[in-house]
Amino acid sequence: MRKIRRIAGAGIAAAAILSLAACGGTEGGESAEDAESPPAQSSAPESSPATESAGGGEGVTTAMDVYGPGCAQVPTEGEGSVQGMIDDPVATAASNNPLLTKLVAAVGAVDGLADTLNSTDNLTVFAPADPAFEALGEEKFNELAGNPDQLAPILQYHVIPQRYDAEGLAGAGEVESLNADGGPLEIEGSGEDMTVNGAKVLCGNVPTANATVFVIDTVLTPGANS
Repeated sequence: MRKIRRIAGAGIAAAAILSLAACGGTEGGESAEDAESPPAQSSAPESSPATESAGGGEGVTTAMDVYGPGCAQVPTEGEGSVQGMIDDPVATAASNNPLLTKLVAAVGAVDGLADTLNSTDNLTVFAPADPAFEALGEEKFNELAGNPDQLAPILQYHVIPQRYDAEGLAGAGEVESLNADGGPLEIEGSGEDMTVNGAKVLCGNVPTANATVFVIDTVLTPGANS
């Protein structure tokens, strides 16, 4: 396990696509006053989401940044599509995604967790796809769903209280989850070769209103890297 932790800067910009307003001058040339005035671009927001991408270092992504083989299973239109998830907070967005029905059921089994996820800014969520929960077996899944005290730490281990994009995760190498007792999550590889504690990223850089989501192929186990 890595001992040195490199933490990427927290993302605080909202996930949206903005247009930058163009500022024009007069056709007849520039006056002395115009020449001394500040450049027009200085009036634009310093961290406009229009310029944020997977390489922006702020953790906020757009629909153009989404990648991975599992993304082909995401609807191309409607609330469950990548574009449809952008405006919704993360728990609501996940509830509309057909890849995440088991995760949504698990979150719903822990009282208040969905509201907490929806109301907390700047998160990174590693979201196990349905086959990841199915691999646990129906009996185990039902056991967890019926025991919120046991289930909550597992789900919290999939949530990072800082917003990362794929590049930020690769640069960090290791991140801490909401379940600090579960130990750090190790990030290896990059892009479509990225893993989180060995779990493969199926669809990454998925934007929601308050979080960046990485759909993964395995339910993460707290304490695995302790």
